[in-house]
Amino acid sequence: MRIDQIIPAFHQGDAIGDTAYHMKRFFLSQGFQSEIYCLSRDSGLENDSRLFDEFPPPISSDICLLHFGLPSPLTKALIDMSSRKVIIYHNITPSKFFQNYSEEMARITDIGRKELEILVPHVELALADSEYNRQELVDCGYKNTEVLPLFVDFSKYNKPIDRMTYDLYKDGRTNILFAGRVVPNKKIEDLIKVVFYYKKYVSPLVRLIVVGKTSSLPGYYKGLVQLADEFYLKPEEILFTGHIPDEEMFALYKASDVFLSLSEHEGFGLPFIESLVFDLPVIAYDCTAVSSTLEGAGILIKNKRLDYIAELVGLVARDAEVRKKIIDGQRERLKRFQEMKLDEFLLKSLKGLFP
Repeated sequence: MRIDQIIPAFHQGDAIGDTAYHMKRFFLSQGFQSEIYCLSRDSGLENDSRLFDEFPPPISSDICLLHFGLPSPLTKALIDMSSRKVIIYHNITPSKFFQNYSEEMARITDIGRKELEILVPHVELALADSEYNRQELVDCGYKNTEVLPLFVDFSKYNKPIDRMTYDLYKDGRTNILFAGRVVPNKKIEDLIKVVFYYKKYVSPLVRLIVVGKTSSLPGYYKGLVQLADEFYLKPEEILFTGHIPDEEMFALYKASDVFLSLSEHEGFGLPFIESLVFDLPVIAYDCTAVSSTLEGAGILIKNKRLDYIAELVGLVARDAEVRKKIIDGQRERLKRFQEMKLDEFLLKSLKGLFP
């Protein structure tokens, strides 16, 4: 019996790609035939996947899982298959966030939402990596839904950090970290405003570090740079790293004082879990999947009073007792997350489709 996964793009170090790879290994360990088929992939992943052009037609007792997070030809391909059909929904950012920056991105996300609805009558099981995403599936009309959080390879966080990066940024400034793509739903402009207030009213020794790809929407990134300039924030006070190696990213987690997210749309939020790994206190705007991912850990804020947020950052960064309480709570959440038996749950969910 085959249990195959299809994914539009298979990326090294990507949360969805890591999940697909973990699932493939698990299926193989259980005696199933299993492969990852993709439309494109990073160099070096040739031995771990095959291109979708090579996908052999399944039989009716086989299972095919589509990792769905953007529109692609794989949607129609799944509909046309004779196998049992499953999707794993990783969320689509609403088009409203892109309308002022890219008509093409807004169009693509709208198409993705339509494809999600088109799949409803063809899919027997719809998995989602957060309760927020599961509720979106229910709203679309899916009947058989379950939450299957992302598989996280915690062993990779044991890598040695880049010591030069750590020493460079552990310089006495309050480091405010954010990790994620530089796109409008992440509301990085609000982070810049918090830093401006912090510098003026709390302490001049502050730095915002944004780790993530800056090329997705050049117009948005250019606007952020201009905004920082308008607030007279110097290059040493606002740092956009772009995509960096794990060792450097882990060093920044360790060198930072607070992880601050004012994002207004998160499907899961892997950087929240990574912050828990590195004992970095989290302050986050309470929206979409944030509360279910943190599950009581960190500090959730209900509104965006930038003065309040800046003062809160200062308190968390400087008050050892407050910081300890937050980290203790985050460690408890991390332990619960690590103890989830996701492999067993996945197999149990799929057994209803077995012949």
